[in-house]
Amino acid sequence: MPETSGRVTLWAIEVFLAVAEERAISAAARRLGVSPSAISQQLTGLEAALGAALLDRTARPMALTPAGAMFRRHAQTILNAEAEARAELAMADLSGLTTLRLGMIEDFDAEVTPRLLSALAAELRGCRFLLETGASHRLLDQLDARALDIAVTADLGQAGSDEGWREVHPLLAEPFVAVTPKGRAWDSLPLIQYTARHLMGRQIAAHLARQNLRLAHRLELDSYHAILAMVAGGEGWTILTPLALHHAARFRAAVEVAPLPFAALERTLSLSARSGVLQDMPGQIAGRLRGLIGDLVVAPALAEWPWMAGDLRVL
Repeated sequence: MPETSGRVTLWAIEVFLAVAEERAISAAARRLGVSPSAISQQLTGLEAALGAALLDRTARPMALTPAGAMFRRHAQTILNAEAEARAELAMADLSGLTTLRLGMIEDFDAEVTPRLLSALAAELRGCRFLLETGASHRLLDQLDARALDIAVTADLGQAGSDEGWREVHPLLAEPFVAVTPKGRAWDSLPLIQYTARHLMGRQIAAHLARQNLRLAHRLELDSYHAILAMVAGGEGWTILTPLALHHAARFRAAVEVAPLPFAALERTLSLSARSGVLQDMPGQIAGRLRGLIGDLVVAPALAEWPWMAGDLRVL
């Protein structure tokens, strides 16, 4: 039921910010993992407590009222202070952390993310973990909006200028590689392209443009599994990374992996957190991740493809 008039809770503030960012109650409910009716009840209670309408529910998409725009600034400050207090109470060893909202790109889904969560859950018995996977740019947007505490993403380069709002802990550098069907040459096949809707696809497309390469392609997909299944079936060749091959490992026996047949390209992955909010917790988790990445990704890849040494490396 709605909060009692006069009482403002952190949960109600978090709900309000989610609605303000998503601009729809249903989208905010999906993000927070609750029902739309629960979102509506919290908003009604918050508006009653503040004595002001915060949202224009007649607008599509939903809009903030002038009072809502004013309160949004204060709400962000309140939640930032709450996060800082949680970090301080955790005493730098994570033992007092009660909730950790972690964003991870799907590249680590196969082994790294489950191992990280298992290790953290064993150490932090009283902590609740919320995991979200998605595209790097979306995860960083959610980190900026305080919907996540920590995000592990591909680095955005110049387009991802953060103006100092986040701390960044480098994790991995990996080369882009050519993946072809067994016994087939890349230049005899069409390119199966990773979608340009995601950062990695845009990096590949920009690199090809810099090389003045206009490679024939009909397929642009957003799934490592789908791309590698089609390469394994002889439908074309592709440009991916060792992490993509690790993520879709069941196709590796049916493909060949080689350096790019033109200028090299690499990407880096990092862990990010809002500067000064979680003290040294991000650094501790980044250290755990480097160990897992080295053991589960880098070592097996170098055993299979020794020529990647120096290019595929923990940072």
